[in-house]
Amino acid sequence: HVQLVESGGGSVHTGGSLRLSCVDRRNIGRHYCMGWFRQAPGKDREAVAAIETDGSASYAESVKGRFTISRDDARNTVYLQMINLSPEDTALYTCVSDTVWVGCRRSVGVAAWGQGTQVTVS
Repeated sequence: HVQLVESGGGSVHTGGSLRLSCVDRRNIGRHYCMGWFRQAPGKDREAVAAIETDGSASYAESVKGRFTISRDDARNTVYLQMINLSPEDTALYTCVSDTVWVGCRRSVGVAAWGQGTQVTVS
């Protein structure tokens, strides 16, 4: 059963914007680091951004200044605001929790992935 549910993907033109959302449907009773990674066809997974429980965030160099990750713990939701999109940003964007390789400082044993939401920029 799907624990992290993404939404907000779609098709936009170069220079456009999208806002991805990810709801964590679990009721674990604590907060933890959340993040996003992406994977384009034929390419390796790329960590995009992560946000800790204190709000500190990390970003891939390729998205710095264009993407902003944020969280709303009352809604168990993490967002990825993307502006000035280019075709190189086309990928399946997947939300993850508690995952060090995405950028989280440490794991606390509640790692999970969503199924992804497609972003296409042309």
